[in-house]
Amino acid sequence: MAVVRAHDVVEELLRARTEPNERFFAAQSDRIATLCHRMAERFARGGRLIAFGASDADRSDARHVAVEFVHPVIVGKRALPAIAMAPDAVALMVQPDDIVIGFGGGPEIEAVIAVARPMGAETIAFRFVGAAWEFSPPVTDPFVAQELAETLYHVLWELVHVFFEHRGLLEGRDPGPVHDAGASAFLYPFLDQREDDLGAVLADVAASARIKAADAGALRERTLREHGGDVRAAAHRLRACFDAGGRLLALGNGGSATDAMDAVADFRRPPPARRWPARPALDLTEDPAILTAIANDVGVEAIFARQVIAHGRRGDALLALSTSGGSANVLAALAQARKRGLLTIALVGYDGGRIAAEALADHVIVAPSEYIPRIQEAQATAYHALRALVEDGG
Repeated sequence: MAVVRAHDVVEELLRARTEPNERFFAAQSDRIATLCHRMAERFARGGRLIAFGASDADRSDARHVAVEFVHPVIVGKRALPAIAMAPDAVALMVQPDDIVIGFGGGPEIEAVIAVARPMGAETIAFRFVGAAWEFSPPVTDPFVAQELAETLYHVLWELVHVFFEHRGLLEGRDPGPVHDAGASAFLYPFLDQREDDLGAVLADVAASARIKAADAGALRERTLREHGGDVRAAAHRLRACFDAGGRLLALGNGGSATDAMDAVADFRRPPPARRWPARPALDLTEDPAILTAIANDVGVEAIFARQVIAHGRRGDALLALSTSGGSANVLAALAQARKRGLLTIALVGYDGGRIAAEALADHVIVAPSEYIPRIQEAQATAYHALRALVEDGG
């Protein structure tokens, strides 16, 4: 009976995501392609991406999009200037060629957009706040909305680079030779397009956006279908930790650090409509003074383990996010957590890496992909499912 119920819960979670994902990107792909072109033109002129958010969860997305642009994880992608700021700093720093992307809504976000847009900055938002480019996901569940927004800004990052391969399509640039994509043409057909045919490149970029969104949906489904029982079991044990007075610690590197931040925000400040209790959670990526002190004086491998030693108590839980499943500082933190009697939950990509192969966590949920943006999107679904099942899992 428990297996059937777990399956039903997984199917319900997927139903809330699959159709909205398909509908949203089918409707928005042409706009996404045009926006990628506009962003490339601004980057080519020396503009920056400035991201900001209203709540802790929104700020996690601002940090996530910034780290993707400034520190590309895919070979061949160039580093582009990007930074996440507090809302009140944006108005002081924005320049006419910049791209301002806001997460969340309300007067604070509207006020920043109202300053940035008249200055000439390109403005992007995921709610209706007066931005030039608004992408409001067609859902009421804030977790699903966040997942769709994350896929969208990953796609923007992935596809803005296409236009750097066609400098003749950027305003004020001279056309270069036509590109021969060779054996990779089936993956990126737009690389063979002429540099004076913007419409054809935009159409191919729009099609690529739809394909990437479909890939994200497929990986979400595979991850939850293959590991739905693991997510449910982890949620059951995590609920018991909270009921006994325990706390959740979360960690990760780079984009996974922003996901740890988002997971902690979801536990501390649940969506008001859910009427869930706030749960004690600690983000081990949150304090740059602690991270840099440990990294400088001891080593990067110790930045999380030292904090687990300081904060972890028997009866607490540790949520570790890693796309590779093999980051040395994550492995060290998991080892310390086990020594101290913490429940350990790991969200990993690829084949699970050492964490899965050596069973270094009590519950290991694998998003089986080698492509980091898709892994992170599936992991967002997994920790949102974990959050929901802690309260509603029976």
